[in-house]
Amino acid sequence: MSRKEKASTSDAQEISVESASGVNNIKENSMSPHDLLKINVNDHTEKKNNLTYLSWAWAWAEALKADPQANYEVLMFSDPDHQTNMLPFQDLGGSHMVWVKVTMFGKTITQQLPILDYRNKCIPQPNAFEVNTSIMRCLTKGIAMHGLGLYIYAGEDLPESDEKEAPTPVATAPKPIVKAVSKSVQTKEWDDSDASRKLFADGMIEYTNHCTTVAGLNSYWKSNELQLDSLKETHPLLYKGVLDCFKELKIKLNQTEKPNE
Repeated sequence: MSRKEKASTSDAQEISVESASGVNNIKENSMSPHDLLKINVNDHTEKKNNLTYLSWAWAWAEALKADPQANYEVLMFSDPDHQTNMLPFQDLGGSHMVWVKVTMFGKTITQQLPILDYRNKCIPQPNAFEVNTSIMRCLTKGIAMHGLGLYIYAGEDLPESDEKEAPTPVATAPKPIVKAVSKSVQTKEWDDSDASRKLFADGMIEYTNHCTTVAGLNSYWKSNELQLDSLKETHPLLYKGVLDCFKELKIKLNQTEKPNE
């Protein structure tokens, strides 16, 4: 065998070993959203004004452990005053919204979050620190949508469990934030504003499947009340669909929660 042929064979063996090793690593680190739903994140949260915040740095580290291919993207928007400039938030005329895409397990989920102060009020002219804080919180929400820490957005104390002996709180959806639109903007069925509202409404309805108590259902509605009011004003039919879904589920939950007589 020539020296060149030996080198080719050696290279092929190395590639084969590396590929096999890569496959093994993927299998060893393989997790799913269901696995993330069961992780207790309580030791990595803090309370501020009766709200629970999960550490974004810890959350992202756990996301990478679960899926080494995980990535996120902060959406950029044109500066209304300087069209050539790009900003990491959307100016909605008196309020601002940050948007973050989080991709895990081959699926991309987009989350949006208004830039708020410590009183949860919109900041008319946010500074760089306030913008960055909102982006990191939005990132954490995006990770939660993939399962990690999802239960804290429903006001629950513990994550899901596989144990069947004692029922445990079931995680519900984080707060989907609808993208607000100025009344002066004329929308069409296919533009982004309508699409985001449809996504919000569908998400609200979809995640009621995780609400197992009336208290949890009420908390879920209350946490999205601002966005639901906006939906009611701009898209009453979508709002009615969400409202009817909540009313129907609340009746069922009330019936199941009644003590046996």
